[in-house]
Amino acid sequence: MSNIELDMTRIPQHIAIIMDGNGRWAAERGKPRSFGHQEGVEAVRRITSECTRLGVKYLTLYTFSTENWNRPADEISALMGLVLSSLEDEIFMKNDVRFRVIGDLSRLPENVQKKLRETEEHTRQNATMTMVVALSYSSRWEITKAFGDILTESRHKGVVLEPADITEELVSQHLETHFMPDPDLLIRTGGELRVSNYLLWQIAYSELYFCDTYWPDFGEADLRKAIYSFQHRQRRFGKTEQQIEQEMNARDKA
Repeated sequence: MSNIELDMTRIPQHIAIIMDGNGRWAAERGKPRSFGHQEGVEAVRRITSECTRLGVKYLTLYTFSTENWNRPADEISALMGLVLSSLEDEIFMKNDVRFRVIGDLSRLPENVQKKLRETEEHTRQNATMTMVVALSYSSRWEITKAFGDILTESRHKGVVLEPADITEELVSQHLETHFMPDPDLLIRTGGELRVSNYLLWQIAYSELYFCDTYWPDFGEADLRKAIYSFQHRQRRFGKTEQQIEQEMNARDKA
């Protein structure tokens, strides 16, 4: 499948990626884990450029989870340094990419927080694609925070919430991802078959794609293979196959 022909009318609007395998990639080469993370940044550059060429509108990258704070201090320090250096990259301006970040940023070093805010502001007028970095993020943290924010807002307004007031729409509006659609396609590299506390609410009906390729080796052909798989699936959103076919026939006749 080296020359994959994609249906350019069915490119996923939003792709989310769990970028897994940096450490194992480095270990297999006798290198420290930080070396794998450095090479992982190169993969981010490749995939970001390819996504803009294909017409993807949102790319969300799982960069650092709340659980990752339990990793060795030297690895965390190296990762924070990589965040700073990668944000210097002109890939955002070259590809007209807007940068946004989601997660518990209060736990990050102040210089990292400052650089994130500056990059968001510097790229806010870019419109070809939005790259969203999930940093110090976990889905359980996000959902817990959303309910806390809902309660805080209701108290400030002097409103007593009833169970019927808690709707899916209300919760979605208070999630970190409120500004973008849910992912159409979730990709996980590195061979693991789990979603690791990532966008649990948002991927309810996303198509999931797992591959053995470590993230530093993940390239344009790998991305196209994932999108090709996505394009050859029928997304039913709880409906039957027959219902979907009837809806497609009705649209074709319209």
